[in-house]
Amino acid sequence: MNKISVIGLDLAKNVFQIHSVDSDSEVELSKQLKRAVVLRYFAQLPPRLIGMEVCGGVHYWARELTQRGHTVRIMAPASVKPYLKSNKNDRTDAEVICEAVQRPNMRFVRVKTPEQTIGAASTSCASMVGARAGGVVQSSARSTGRVRYQPVSGSQSRLTGIA
Repeated sequence: MNKISVIGLDLAKNVFQIHSVDSDSEVELSKQLKRAVVLRYFAQLPPRLIGMEVCGGVHYWARELTQRGHTVRIMAPASVKPYLKSNKNDRTDAEVICEAVQRPNMRFVRVKTPEQTIGAASTSCASMVGARAGGVVQSSARSTGRVRYQPVSGSQSRLTGIA
């Protein structure tokens, strides 16, 4: 286990798949880990390069693994896909991630802080709500001609009737 130099980690809901190679690019380990033991497993390893594909919880796992001394690199799925050789499943995904993270011309995504993650989620949520509310008001105005959207300061808005 001490010869592992690169690990590809495929994240999922309950079971994560890891694929690791040594410094000679020989497969060292390919196994599944349950979510509950992932952090314990990586805490006992010496620092390694870990590659992960962007998904919902990738920034959380990247921060946790970085705190345990590992170097984590996140890649966009479109950047990883060209390395896929056969059918897509968790095992092959982990292998492909492991291969892609070693490429010198690979583009990586920066790990976000918790504040950035929350900020991005609230911004996209607010824009979706705003777009939906705006669409309702506009369609109502078109059909009746009696409702006007009037923005006010802050995140509140006010609908007023036109006589």
